[in-house]
Amino acid sequence: MNTLKMGQAGYAVSSPEGASDSLVERVSQQSYAALVIARDAGEKTARLTEPLPRLPALAKLRSLRVAIKVRGNILFIHLGDVVSVLAQGNYVLLQRATDSYLLHEPISVVAEKLGPYGLIRIHRSVLVNAAFVEGIRPYSTGEYGLQINGGKEYTVTRTYKKNLKFLAKFWIGTGGFFSG
Repeated sequence: MNTLKMGQAGYAVSSPEGASDSLVERVSQQSYAALVIARDAGEKTARLTEPLPRLPALAKLRSLRVAIKVRGNILFIHLGDVVSVLAQGNYVLLQRATDSYLLHEPISVVAEKLGPYGLIRIHRSVLVNAAFVEGIRPYSTGEYGLQINGGKEYTVTRTYKKNLKFLAKFWIGTGGFFSG
């Protein structure tokens, strides 16, 4: 007849009649070790997908389409293609790598709508797409230069300097860059 004993790991172990306690204990330890290994392997797999939590958001940005009204027509553009948005009075110039569109909308409204999708305000009249930023460099005036893919550089004023932290958290070695 089998007897039920409690192993060291806290698991119940069924042992055949006449089996020594040391044998039962070794089997329970090996079973517990196998469970721990399986659990750890599952955690490692889960951790491998954690380093890039914004990757799905960036992929979604590339596929997110926005409707804009241009010269009486409605166009659909991919938000991931927008490089920058520049204010021009009560209008904004929506710039892509290949073309641009002038829209009758204040930049504050555009910034509010597109902010959650990776367009960052760096100046009272400029928004940039975080995906196109190559680097930043400090100026002696307390402002920054923001380099975009393709060589274009925008000035980041001191008022909007705090918004650069959304970019810098992805970079390594920027410790005291934003202090002061």
